[in-house]
Amino acid sequence: MQIAVLLYDRFTALDAVGPFDTLGRLTGADVVFVSERPGAVRTDNGALALVADKGLDEVTRPDIVLVPGGPHPEREMANPVVMDWLRTVDATTAWTTSVCTGSLLLASAGLLQGRRATSHWLYLDRLPRLGVEPTGERVVFDGKYVTAAGVSAGIDMGLTLLGRIAGDDYAQAVQLMTEYDPRPPYDAGSPDKAPAALVERLRGNGTPG
Repeated sequence: MQIAVLLYDRFTALDAVGPFDTLGRLTGADVVFVSERPGAVRTDNGALALVADKGLDEVTRPDIVLVPGGPHPEREMANPVVMDWLRTVDATTAWTTSVCTGSLLLASAGLLQGRRATSHWLYLDRLPRLGVEPTGERVVFDGKYVTAAGVSAGIDMGLTLLGRIAGDDYAQAVQLMTEYDPRPPYDAGSPDKAPAALVERLRGNGTPG
């Protein structure tokens, strides 16, 4: 089974690495990082790069596609090379997935038309404009399309999909091996729980400080 992880300039690192470190543990999986051109691709803060081993034209029939998000999804939403690749590979994928604003890329490619999907909470209101029914759920399955909410939700998505493919026991073993047992120091992980002033500040400028 080939799992293709799309990389593009200024993607969010955990969006790609979280599912890679869960779903990528599937026995026999061939995980390949792809981009328009092979080479290093910088994350959203510019301090980290992942290496795309292959160009998009070299990966044409992956079984699973993973599209990470980033703070400026509109750049890739307007990129005809990426949009065409997503539509082409989706024709034969078993699963087409996204994390965070990656769902906006799938929607822009026309793959989520009339479907339910999620995204980062700051971007959920963009989904209806693309013909998608937004939901605040952490992981959403609609047919072969699996979307995860913001950033850390990609870990949950990877484990959930792993359970669908390899069974609950296998997914639980991966969860245990990665010691994924979150106990966050603050109960502010969603706009419903976080202080209202903090939510409004982030809605206003999108930065913590």
